[in-house]
Amino acid sequence: MMEEKIRAAVLKAQKNEITEHIIYSRLSAMLKNKTHAGILRKIAADELRHYEFWKGLTGADVGPDRMKVFFFILIARVLGLTFSFKLMESGEDLAQDVYENIKALSPRVEAIISEENGHENELVNMIDEERLKYVSSIVLGLNDAMVELTGALVGFTLALSNARLVGIVGLITGIAASLSMAASEYLSTRHEDTKKDPLKASFTTGMAYVLTVAVLVTPFLVFNNAYVCLGIALLSGICIILFFTFYVSVAMGLDFRKRFVEMLTISLSVAAVNFVIGLAIRKIFRIDI
Repeated sequence: MMEEKIRAAVLKAQKNEITEHIIYSRLSAMLKNKTHAGILRKIAADELRHYEFWKGLTGADVGPDRMKVFFFILIARVLGLTFSFKLMESGEDLAQDVYENIKALSPRVEAIISEENGHENELVNMIDEERLKYVSSIVLGLNDAMVELTGALVGFTLALSNARLVGIVGLITGIAASLSMAASEYLSTRHEDTKKDPLKASFTTGMAYVLTVAVLVTPFLVFNNAYVCLGIALLSGICIILFFTFYVSVAMGLDFRKRFVEMLTISLSVAAVNFVIGLAIRKIFRIDI
């Protein structure tokens, strides 16, 4: 008889295999590239074979984790296959820890661990998702919008103290800056040795900037208290930094904490400087709006 603790670990591994079999099968249907779709179908078949092996040890049928299937398919559709693969493989490392504890059950466990490691390499090698080519353009637009506009909104709020006026001035400033950033990205990409299309890079940078501006400025156009609006805008900015830093870190295998702290520190530092400047301007020019 298998120990209860070991059996629970095997059942967990079994459930993980059938879940990933379904995920990879569905993701393969989303790919237009037949070679890449074939790789995913092969991985899906391996996962099913692993499931049958674990089933032979436990003697139990285990259903897939439907929520996990739904989550990763949704992530793949919204944020791309690359992000979905990377996120799923990071969770698979946990499954491999389980495998390490049950090697004594069969010599085939070692082969399964090797195949799981091979899956990750196959996925990495097949990834050439177009949106990742333009991550640097998104980062450029988002970073500049966060640093420039959060600082500007703090300064405007302290100098003007009128929510709607701050919102309008911030919107004008943001749109003008986004056009400038888009033009700069077009020119720089055009003269770089890169696979990026200058127009797409320009559009991506401009859109990232405009969307960030929209999120930060909206509170000032909805609520009346400028300082409450500023607090909402800063909180929204932190959420944008958190989400996008996490996305880039997972998709490109980067250090999440380091990048998040770096970007947050820069944005809040600029906001603090503009806070002082806005307060000084208000006092010196005796602005009372």
